[in-house]
Amino acid sequence: MKYYIGADLGTSALKLLLCDEKKRIVKTVTREYPVSYPRSGWSEQSPELWWNAFAGGLGELVDGIDAFDVAALAVAGQMHGLVALDENDKVIRPAILWNDGRTEKQTEFLNKTVGKDVLSQYTANIAFAGFTAPKLLWMRENEPENFERIKKIMLPKDYITYRLTGAFVTDYSDASGMLLLDVKNKRWSDRMLDICHISEDMLPKLCESFEAVGTVKKEIAQTFGFCEGVKVAAGAGDNAAAAVGMAAVGGGKCNISLGTSGTIFITDEKFGVDENNALHSFCHADGGYHLMGCILSAASCNKWFCDEILCENDYSSLQNDVPQELLGENNVFFLPYLMGERSPINDTDATGVFIGMRPDTTRKEMLLAVLEGVAFAIRDNLEIAGKLGINIIESTVCGGGARSPLWMKILANVLNIKLLIPSVEEGPGYGGAILAAVCSGEYADITDACNDILNIKETVIPDAVLSQKYEKKYNKYKKIYPAVKELYKDLKGE
Repeated sequence: MKYYIGADLGTSALKLLLCDEKKRIVKTVTREYPVSYPRSGWSEQSPELWWNAFAGGLGELVDGIDAFDVAALAVAGQMHGLVALDENDKVIRPAILWNDGRTEKQTEFLNKTVGKDVLSQYTANIAFAGFTAPKLLWMRENEPENFERIKKIMLPKDYITYRLTGAFVTDYSDASGMLLLDVKNKRWSDRMLDICHISEDMLPKLCESFEAVGTVKKEIAQTFGFCEGVKVAAGAGDNAAAAVGMAAVGGGKCNISLGTSGTIFITDEKFGVDENNALHSFCHADGGYHLMGCILSAASCNKWFCDEILCENDYSSLQNDVPQELLGENNVFFLPYLMGERSPINDTDATGVFIGMRPDTTRKEMLLAVLEGVAFAIRDNLEIAGKLGINIIESTVCGGGARSPLWMKILANVLNIKLLIPSVEEGPGYGGAILAAVCSGEYADITDACNDILNIKETVIPDAVLSQKYEKKYNKYKKIYPAVKELYKDLKGE
């Protein structure tokens, strides 16, 4: 029996997954860790937390099996985070995460002074606050002593791979979100390196996600009972890995993720770019490309409202209390911009907004508005794809939000597309296990590995009447952000 391990390095937890040679999930282990918010809009994490979670969880994962049968592993995870190491491979400062909004000034410099057209020419994308390049500029300006110490620049998942193997590498899908990669030509952009005052030797070697980049270090193999030849694949950014786990490979596929953040992921075998750069143009883990819209707060909006406002964490019961007849009839609206927003508005100043409350407004209406607001924000990105001539008629869905029947009904009708809910949804971790199987030689390529992994347990079909109601609500919703946009800077006190 051969086993493959996939890891999902998330924002609040690391999830490890053990898969057998028939791609059946044998066991999962989750280890949580905190996020630090040292200032409003900032988001940081110590990479040592990731490694401790990985090493601790790995021992639990292989307990009960012959670990010598583990053939390969791969790490997927949160994108864009800046991990900086010094000449002694010591972490210089806490990693600045994907949802950190401190780089407004640097993002504005890149988009306005360097210019969006120039950035798109160099990288196929414009600057967003969460991307890695603005973080480097921020660090150079605000922490010059730390910046001068940098010898290696990594993404979060690649720190785990480095500790595992000693290989200083990244994959194309994750590198696409740094604003340092020439996405079309799959190489580091010399011009962007100059703009960010770094050299190519500070950046990892570029690899395909399914490429074997090394083997587990001898001492680590001995600790966990692995053979010394356990291969490690380059891995992938979380959304690309989730798409692999949902068999969204090759051209013309769509996958929507409702995790902490929310994404709509559209695959293509050829390079393409949205001329307005409202959608990201990235490399895919299958060797091709994809367009992606990302909203910074998705399931985290529901968690925030239930935990912090309602002070209840039984999400299912709260949603079950929402009457079905309220769908499409709710007069309360919510902008889900709790951490600012990326796609398609690219506004770090944006905040969450409720509007439409009356004295008789209930918490059920407000909860429903939160779920609807996230669906509308996903719809904003689907609208951009439609303007590019991309006609999406169905999509797989993954992430914690996919487990909510109410949310899936709302989403299907807001988007007016068919949603495919898998029987097993393990997202990036499962995608990592598939990448590990390919890198070990078990399969010829990603497509071959994905041919029989998807088993749909439920199909959510939009209702014509409800979809029409949500069409009217969406037309109202999309007027809210332009109406409040100019207030955001005032709210910041600028």
